[in-house]
Amino acid sequence: MKNIPQFLIAAPTSGAGKTTVSRGLMALLVSMGKTVQPYKCGPDYIDTKFHTKVCGRSSVNLDTFMASEDHVRELYARYAKDADALVVEGMMGMYDGYERDKGSSAEIARLLDIPVVLVVDAKSAAYSMAPLLKGFMTFREDVQIAGIIFNKVGSARHYAMLQEVCDDLGLTCFGYLPKQKEQEQGSRYLGLDFSQTEGKEALNQLVNTLKQHVDIKLLLKRVMRPVPKRVRKGSRKTGKWNILVANNEESFSFLYKEHLDILRTLGKVRTFNPELNKPLPKNIDLIYLPGGYPEKHAERLSKAQKTLDSLRNYVEAGGKVLAECGGLIYLSQGIVYDSSPTSFGVYPLAGIFNVYISMRKVDRKLSLGYRQLEYKGQTLKGHEFHYTQYMKQEGGDLLMPPSVTKVYDARGKLTPTPVFRYKNVIASYTHLYWGEVDITALF
Repeated sequence: MKNIPQFLIAAPTSGAGKTTVSRGLMALLVSMGKTVQPYKCGPDYIDTKFHTKVCGRSSVNLDTFMASEDHVRELYARYAKDADALVVEGMMGMYDGYERDKGSSAEIARLLDIPVVLVVDAKSAAYSMAPLLKGFMTFREDVQIAGIIFNKVGSARHYAMLQEVCDDLGLTCFGYLPKQKEQEQGSRYLGLDFSQTEGKEALNQLVNTLKQHVDIKLLLKRVMRPVPKRVRKGSRKTGKWNILVANNEESFSFLYKEHLDILRTLGKVRTFNPELNKPLPKNIDLIYLPGGYPEKHAERLSKAQKTLDSLRNYVEAGGKVLAECGGLIYLSQGIVYDSSPTSFGVYPLAGIFNVYISMRKVDRKLSLGYRQLEYKGQTLKGHEFHYTQYMKQEGGDLLMPPSVTKVYDARGKLTPTPVFRYKNVIASYTHLYWGEVDITALF
């Protein structure tokens, strides 16, 4: 059986440099002529954009809360087809999950039986790394640490001291990244700032740094594993639907690769940009409005009246719409800002649901976490991550339609997240995962 490099990049904590190292190693492997299939632990839509840009193959999310273990294994094997290397970027700290280590990067590594390359922030530390790394080596016998890449190393002398730690522990040290401010990835209120275009020069510099300071041949030798064997699952429902997906650079950009593949089994998939003032095409069976940053482009969305009018007509005629987060915002009465050129600081939108979305500083609050709900006989799971909130009335109460179901977090606690339905339109702040559900049965 053919062996190929397979590994998961994890870290003891968030902010240690996983994304930088992941992006750099992916680019380095591509420069060596390898076809790299990238993956991302958890529900993140943003890191996957970096992966896809670097590898030229869509990055795939692996999440053991939103999907079963069998499904995650099947996803990993399915998208590995024709790849020469499989690289998984972890999330948060290696053992951080929704409940202790459930859903963590470590759980994904154990489930897929792939080794971990641990990225460790070595700033302001030397031999104190020994007990930390010893803990990661021995905490779980079924999770294998292939070796370490140290990040933010201050000097050659500093690295020599860190190598002594690895030598004493019998742990492989693949190399390091020196402390370089230009390699630190900028961020924004909802994760990494993918609106900034990273030039080839910066990526090339990162690759060259890795070539100089990381033993890539040793790393690849230590992470060789048999090509994952694909297990055929039950056939998915097929159809001849005409499906329209909102998609552009930012306002509707949070799309799972697998969701698009699922939609293509249901019929013909076309995309449209709601920021352009064009009516929707005729004879559409389903419109999918994914998440993104519509609040950053409210003026353009509000001015695209031909698009909004045709969407309203489609909805009133009984058209099916599935909207999540940014899609829900688009279907609201409008977005309220502290100030805007329009009356009361509102940019009017589709007005399908009687809710206003607030971007006012006084209302901004992070809503974050996994979500689960029962609807139409199916258990649906997903996640929520947003700062916008529903607008309150002067008395402090929320004005909105009733929720069609109750929504719970990962530990079964009731959340205030509503799910709205009007005719054949379903909308919520929750980004649903469809991998193991029949979305056609929701309508």
